[in-house]
Amino acid sequence: MTTTQIVLLRAVNVGGTGKVAMAALRDALVEHGYDRPRTLLQSGNVVLGATGAGGAALERRLEDELTKTLGLRTTIMVRSAKEWAALIAANPLRADAERAPSQFQVFALKAAPATGAEAKLAAAVKGREIVRVVGHQAYVVFPDGIGRSKLTTDVIERALGTPVTGRNWNTVLKLAALAGA
Repeated sequence: MTTTQIVLLRAVNVGGTGKVAMAALRDALVEHGYDRPRTLLQSGNVVLGATGAGGAALERRLEDELTKTLGLRTTIMVRSAKEWAALIAANPLRADAERAPSQFQVFALKAAPATGAEAKLAAAVKGREIVRVVGHQAYVVFPDGIGRSKLTTDVIERALGTPVTGRNWNTVLKLAALAGA
């Protein structure tokens, strides 16, 4: 049975690193047997149908396949359409996300954070950012703008002890619509 999956490639087409054309990415995914891969923007957002195991097993399979096919070495996070709808519903900072969606990011975590990681992340905040961790996601408000913040992806990863990739609220909602979530 095919299930709809949302695939997030970390650090793709950002700052000249991890360059890949979305058409080539879609072609590679079709070649590997995924159903109807669709991309959103140029930053490694894919919605596709996959059979078999999802989650970490699918992440590893995609990382291996894209390395072999495209020479693309990147970390991948996968959420089913159902999980994506749940992370939207679980947003503890929804009012902030709706008020300023371009200043709000959801970070998908590769693994569950260790106990106390949210407190460690909160301690890493040097500005007015607000952070909440729910399950395998971190929700962050950047009231002064993401580009000006000292709360970078590297800082978030160190605090949570796992790779992450962030998407702004507008992109989160567009991926949900594309996935039918």
